[in-house]
Amino acid sequence: MSLALFTDALDRIAAKDEQVRFWLRDDDAVMPTPALEKLLALTAARGVPLTLAVIPRDTGRPLAEALDRHDDVSVALHGWSHGNHAGPTEKKQELGVHRPLAETFAELSAGFEKLSALYPRQFIAMLVPPWNRIAPEVIEALPSLGLRSLSVFGPENQAPLPLLNTHVDIMNWHGARGGRDPEELFAELALLIEAPGRPAAIGILTHHLVHDDNAWGFLEALFQAGSGRPACRWVSATEALGR
Repeated sequence: MSLALFTDALDRIAAKDEQVRFWLRDDDAVMPTPALEKLLALTAARGVPLTLAVIPRDTGRPLAEALDRHDDVSVALHGWSHGNHAGPTEKKQELGVHRPLAETFAELSAGFEKLSALYPRQFIAMLVPPWNRIAPEVIEALPSLGLRSLSVFGPENQAPLPLLNTHVDIMNWHGARGGRDPEELFAELALLIEAPGRPAAIGILTHHLVHDDNAWGFLEALFQAGSGRPACRWVSATEALGR
């Protein structure tokens, strides 16, 4: 059973008096929904810090008021509108070079200002590009826009600002488009935990609006499996970045 692979890997890390840090990023938040409330309740019950990537164009006070009572929730900038500007034969991308860069930068600045005003306590000046895609030309400009970190999917590569990536996406975006098989996810995590180049913080990527029973079940099992294990430590994005 792959859950045992996961817990055994954690126990071997604990035997070496080491810890594995995990962080949780959930994308596409705009407004309060039953799915978001379920995620907030689940993470709060387990003491798991949550970073919500919020789409600024369409969000407002209702989401800010819903999140204000959650001390372990931080807010990141999720592009501007989550709109696709790539061509019909290309992968979807909002933050590419398909339009004038000045337009992209203006939207990111507007999003930054809106979220920092809505979330003076919870906004962390992190950019999460929609679809985890961003052109190098846009990355280069991020520090000048006030953004202090970037989060995409996959291994951390060199960049002009700190990277805090996600590494395990719990959703199956092809075929059934539901949550991936928990057995597969736990096996993937077990390999990451004991990999020679283990990330400084293993990022789990979720999308609350499209979770099915598989996705919710995996998260509950993941939080339960790590609970009480000395090697498992859930951290906020701010802590993972060393701030």
